[in-house]
Amino acid sequence: MTVSYPAVLVIAVLGTGVTVVAYVRLQRRRTAALAAAGLDGSGPGGSGRGGSGRRSSGGGAVRRHLPYALLLAALPLLLVGLARPEATVTVPRIAGTVVLVFDASNSMQADDLEPTRHAAEQEAATSFVEDQPDSVDIGVVVFGDQALMTQEPTDDRNLALAAIKRVGGTGGTSLGQAILASLSTITGKPVNVPEGNTAAPAPDLGYWPSATIVLFSDGENTGGADVQAAADLAATAGVRIQTVGVGTAQGGTVEVDGYQLATALDEQQLESIAKTTGGSYHRAEDTDGLAETTRSIDLRLTSKEEPLELTAPVAAAALVLLVAGALLMTRWHGRIV
Repeated sequence: MTVSYPAVLVIAVLGTGVTVVAYVRLQRRRTAALAAAGLDGSGPGGSGRGGSGRRSSGGGAVRRHLPYALLLAALPLLLVGLARPEATVTVPRIAGTVVLVFDASNSMQADDLEPTRHAAEQEAATSFVEDQPDSVDIGVVVFGDQALMTQEPTDDRNLALAAIKRVGGTGGTSLGQAILASLSTITGKPVNVPEGNTAAPAPDLGYWPSATIVLFSDGENTGGADVQAAADLAATAGVRIQTVGVGTAQGGTVEVDGYQLATALDEQQLESIAKTTGGSYHRAEDTDGLAETTRSIDLRLTSKEEPLELTAPVAAAALVLLVAGALLMTRWHGRIV
């Protein structure tokens, strides 16, 4: 447990100690005064020495001290409440994971989608994020020749949107690396596929039906890890890949190092990736259809640590003690002092 104002706890300890000492001294003076006046039950005719007298004395002690004890117990609780105590509790949460994967290669600067393919994928992704329920965590991966996670999955929409705005880059396109980096983001460990004709077995990633990859690209693969092998690995892990075609079949041109290069949307490649994993293919302008893709996600039960302020229950406990002490004092002594 933590508190916002630790100094108040020091005051609570010191104040309670001083109050208890003062009460004990007051009771000793009262007892001494009663003894001096012969009113403590020990004098002639008193009942302090008999068995029934001892029981009566014990009951009288409870009546005399209990109300004050309750009031004294309320004091530190009130002060602790002022310190604003806070505990960390584990809260169950139903959640799924979506990894948005952005093509940041040179071809995304083509203008066959206005103003550019890059701007179109950012707009489509932004609309997608804004449409998702709070139960879906969103991560961001950016790829060109290589792939990099720029935002781990989070339920904070502002962080996801900020990561989308930062997307940019140059170079070629490796769809295989994009898929592998996304699987690494989902599983929390590096993921690779066997290269060449090696007989090495595919890695065991476990089963992740609560995760989906949404891949934004023009589909023009220029190298890197084998795309089909990466898609097969995702399918084995239960991860659907929803692909989003960014561009047109007619294509456009982009300038790279002073050269004009033609580029066009490869829908067949993107459809093949989606089909392998049980996902579906969309076009970037089909934002309504894209927003529906997470309905196929099997949400999972997770836990999340959240702060819980304890001021209210502590203050409530103090109030109960105050009321109980006041009622007993009124009933037994006829007054509140």
